[in-house]
Amino acid sequence: MPIRTAFLALALAASASTLAAGEIAPRDGWVVLPAQKPYAELVEAVKAATARNGMGVVTEAGPTEAAAQRGVTIPGNRVIGVFNNDFAVRVLEVSTAAMIEAPIRFYVTESADCTATLSYKTPSFVFAPYMDEGGAALAELAAALDARFAAIADEASR
Repeated sequence: MPIRTAFLALALAASASTLAAGEIAPRDGWVVLPAQKPYAELVEAVKAATARNGMGVVTEAGPTEAAAQRGVTIPGNRVIGVFNNDFAVRVLEVSTAAMIEAPIRFYVTESADCTATLSYKTPSFVFAPYMDEGGAALAELAAALDARFAAIADEASR
């Protein structure tokens, strides 16, 4: 019996940590915005706000649909890569290495209460490792992208 009890306690602890891992906690360089919208609506709102703010959806990925095809149900989870060619050319003018960070990503996660959260790393945080190489010009680009990403996030999460 003690082995069964230990196994049960271990299983419960593992499942509790899995549930806790579902929420995005505030962290350095990130913006985390809980939205009062369902997951699918927030995904579409991010795409629409991206276009309205002069940026483009470059990539999109998430495990939710692929898991469902395998018979596994997980909360909605979507990464949306956003950038545009004007910023790409300007970044390349000051730091070829920094371009590996493009597109910069928004992250939409579904919450247990059927709402969703929009998270992203600020462009200035993403490009920080390249500031010695890119200098003031890269800092200015990152600041312009910070404003653009904040506008997209604000519009999408309302």
